[in-house]
Amino acid sequence: MAAWGVFAFIGLVFVFFAQPMYRQGEPTIAGKTAEDFPTDIGGKPGRLSDLRGKVVVLNFWASWCPPCVEETPALNQLQKYIESRNALVLGVSQDEDPDAYEKFLKDKGINFPTFRDASRKIPLDYGTPIIPDTYVIDRHGKILRKFEGAQQWDSPGMLAYFDSILGKG
Repeated sequence: MAAWGVFAFIGLVFVFFAQPMYRQGEPTIAGKTAEDFPTDIGGKPGRLSDLRGKVVVLNFWASWCPPCVEETPALNQLQKYIESRNALVLGVSQDEDPDAYEKFLKDKGINFPTFRDASRKIPLDYGTPIIPDTYVIDRHGKILRKFEGAQQWDSPGMLAYFDSILGKG
């Protein structure tokens, strides 16, 4: 009987750690105000807070990061899916080399606003030591969710998640 109890306990621990909310890290950040920072998109300076009123999918990436490269087509698809519903993907690249950054944008046909933060200060302020790392920020500037690692942003489950926060479009 004790052996079954041990197996049941191990099973419960396994189930808990397999839950998406655990694997996607830091559920305690949900509801916190997103850290504001300066942006420079297409030569136009601004701030993250300028995007209040929109849902922002804040993605930290770099052209030299294989998982970042892997999720890029899905981020492009997500941008197309959400842009008409007052939402956008905002990319923050950690590329130090501006030429590599520009080449990546062109070669991958990036269709969402992005800018380069070679100092890596912004992701570190967010508590992002590794990339890709993505935060979904609501229209009031509050963090809804954090996703660690590459995601299939255009999967049916992910699109259903965005439908639930944006309303059917």
